[in-house]
Amino acid sequence: MKLAHLADLHLGFRQYARQTSQGINQREADVAGAFRRALDGVIAEQPDIVLIAGDLFHSVRPTNTAILDAFNQFRRLREALPDAPIVIIAGNHDTPRSVETGTILKLFEAVEGVHVAALEARRFVFPELDCAVLAVPHAAWVGSPRPALERDPSARWNVLMVHGEVAGLLPHGDPALEYGGAVFEPRDLAAGGWDYVALGHYHVATAVQPNQWYAGAPEFVSTNPWGEAREAGDAGAPGRKGWLSVTLGGENGCAVAFRAVPPARRVIDLEPIDAAGATAADVDGLIAARVAAAGGIAQQIVRQVVRNVARTTARDLDHAAIRALKADALHYQLDLRRPAPARAVGVAAPGRRQTLPELVQAYLRDRRLTPGVDRQRLIALARTYVEAAERDAEEST
Repeated sequence: MKLAHLADLHLGFRQYARQTSQGINQREADVAGAFRRALDGVIAEQPDIVLIAGDLFHSVRPTNTAILDAFNQFRRLREALPDAPIVIIAGNHDTPRSVETGTILKLFEAVEGVHVAALEARRFVFPELDCAVLAVPHAAWVGSPRPALERDPSARWNVLMVHGEVAGLLPHGDPALEYGGAVFEPRDLAAGGWDYVALGHYHVATAVQPNQWYAGAPEFVSTNPWGEAREAGDAGAPGRKGWLSVTLGGENGCAVAFRAVPPARRVIDLEPIDAAGATAADVDGLIAARVAAAGGIAQQIVRQVVRNVARTTARDLDHAAIRALKADALHYQLDLRRPAPARAVGVAAPGRRQTLPELVQAYLRDRRLTPGVDRQRLIALARTYVEAAERDAEEST
């Protein structure tokens, strides 16, 4: 039994201001291209079932372009694999806040062989494959009562597909982990004795157990692609994006192979610069050297962090050269960071003044919260927002 496991496609994702010649946001076109290349690989592998573990779209109301392209791609997949069922669940991005709003995912049931679990858990049984797939969308797990995660005893192969965070596995504040996902305890996933558990929500291909995997995402679809690329590198393959080919049976019971999707462009985090004691001309030279060392940045997604930049130094940088870099890259982010401020503590005693993110963290650590709110997740989210706002303020300065 061979499965193709994809997740977090985020079709319709938009970022930065560049557009294609057809007037489509360039990153939206990149994400759509990654989906098509992923399906090229799936078709070449000829799996028995195709699983899409949530967040097919980036929003509940995706663009018409994204909807039409997805519909055409699923038709292409069905024509190439007429006997392979396609099972889709809704992730947190696909799920409307109100049940009355409806979901665009139901549209794809118009394609023969496509099965969708959008709001409620559904078990799809495929007798010709002796296989059952329990598809649990985001809304079903965050709602009440939760569905029982139990296998179908009449099927030889049992697969569970869910979208959310496995508690205790992934670090909060990780750029490859989005907030707002459902939370599954490891025991929830282990209790059913599944042949395979197909996970979505985390954007880096990761094994939870030998038979429990996050497929990752075929493209960079977070607000911090450089952090996401770093996390992917820590997982063993720098910048890797793709899907999983899963074979059930054999000596090990489950064999999982990562299938990379060629990226449309590189995500480049240039070597940081320490500007302590440097002049504006020094920093200009270091920026140019970092770009040259990267082999150029034309149409790439680039960040340059410069630490300990005095306000006067930032003002005197060669802003014409910086504008040229921004024009050359698809996106060039110059992340200027001020020196940590100091203050006197006691009599003539040098000390360090708390930064704004630290002040926010201290406030939220002691503030009374609404029951059920995860304090650590709230603090991590607040720090992310404040640090992003500070970087935007520095750039505009």
